[in-house]
Amino acid sequence: MKNDEPQRIQRYTANERTNHWITAITFVLLALSGLAMFHPSMFWLSALFGGGQWTRILHPFVGVVMFISFMLLALRFWHHNYLDANDWQWVRQMGDVLNNREDKLPEVGRYNAGQKLLFFVMVVCLVLLLLSGIVIWRRYFSLYFPVTLIRWAAVAHAGAAFALIVGIVVHIYAALWVKGSIRAMTRGYVTWGWARKHHPRWFRENIK
Repeated sequence: MKNDEPQRIQRYTANERTNHWITAITFVLLALSGLAMFHPSMFWLSALFGGGQWTRILHPFVGVVMFISFMLLALRFWHHNYLDANDWQWVRQMGDVLNNREDKLPEVGRYNAGQKLLFFVMVVCLVLLLLSGIVIWRRYFSLYFPVTLIRWAAVAHAGAAFALIVGIVVHIYAALWVKGSIRAMTRGYVTWGWARKHHPRWFRENIK
């Protein structure tokens, strides 16, 4: 390392980053194909997948891939996302969070309370999407369920998809807002300064 280069600390391994980007890519495919089937005004998006028939065929299979990929990701990071007293204090000081007064906040570990809450929202949404998706998967499973349940499952699927899309938009915005976060998921490393500023407790635990 050159003398003028900042010291770095590993935040994500190559396997963790690969797992994340598989989940991200499949999410984009699912959002586009799902919107294409959701409303006639967005049906033009089906051209990206080879037409309406292929969109309907591919969507659930891609959904299964995303669910498996995300659950592997969730299992990797589950123990980092437990909420403690410091996290709830962080939430109560949201004004300081939004105004970047990080020196007034409780020390943050690997993830802050906002990231942890979003993590659990995504877990719930993915489970709901899988279960409701199975019920409305016409080619293989829907014939085993009553029509009323299929209709409710379709509503639940749309609601969970909307919540997930909003959650991912927040996730992307936060990654852009906190400079250096995207580099962590593309290169795997962050600078000591970044870690000390945004995740001081995690920083101390990893430089021992």
